[in-house]
Amino acid sequence: MNRTNEGAQVRGVKATSGGLIRSTLLSGAAALGVLGVVYLPAEYGMDPTGFGAVLGLTEMGQIKQQLYAEAEADAAAAPVVLDPAVMARLERMEAQLADIAAIVGADVLRDGGADLTDVAAAPEASVPVEAAPAEAATAEPAPVAAAPTEAVAEAAPAAPEWRDEVSYTLPPGEGIEVKLVMEEGQTARFEWTANGGVVNYDTHGDGSGQKVSYEQGRAVPEQAGELTAAFTGNHGWFWRNRTDAPVTVTLRTGGDYAEMKAP
Repeated sequence: MNRTNEGAQVRGVKATSGGLIRSTLLSGAAALGVLGVVYLPAEYGMDPTGFGAVLGLTEMGQIKQQLYAEAEADAAAAPVVLDPAVMARLERMEAQLADIAAIVGADVLRDGGADLTDVAAAPEASVPVEAAPAEAATAEPAPVAAAPTEAVAEAAPAAPEWRDEVSYTLPPGEGIEVKLVMEEGQTARFEWTANGGVVNYDTHGDGSGQKVSYEQGRAVPEQAGELTAAFTGNHGWFWRNRTDAPVTVTLRTGGDYAEMKAP
């Protein structure tokens, strides 16, 4: 037989109907707060409250989502392995073609009555050569125009002047981000190279309550061009090494921007 004890408490909450309801509502509100402030920004890059960007969780979630997308793309791009039965059939077809070629080659030699080695050793047929006209033999060589060395040197494009240059060696699976602080409409010049390797990259920007992804690429060895800020904020690149060996990424920048933010 159950008895109601109005003074009893469960984990600091009065064991009454009103106390349990309030406790349940408070627990639900706390769970929703954790979901909106921490979980969604950190896992999915979604920031419904705005605190995720302040705590740096939104960027972490965006990087996670990018990693998931890259992993799915790598899985989809896995090399195709041919069926062993198909490979064996191809080998048999190649052997048959080789036999047919050998047979056809022997018939040709018999019909022609001579070996290919005889043909190779035979003297070259004499071809009558017409005598060159006397005027052509005695004509003076045409004057050779002097090469416009100075003009070519002036027309050569000048090497771009860079303001900043950074270089990082990424172990397999590691990534790094470099951004430029830019005003809306400013244009920066850039070139980056994986120095013989390849990397995945994401050119993007954030700031002023906005974010944008300009361009993405996979297994790219290098890139050069201009980056125009769509809004005032930080704009730059994220590289990740998805190969099995270390890759060194070198970035050079110039043009209009306030400063470079690099690790």
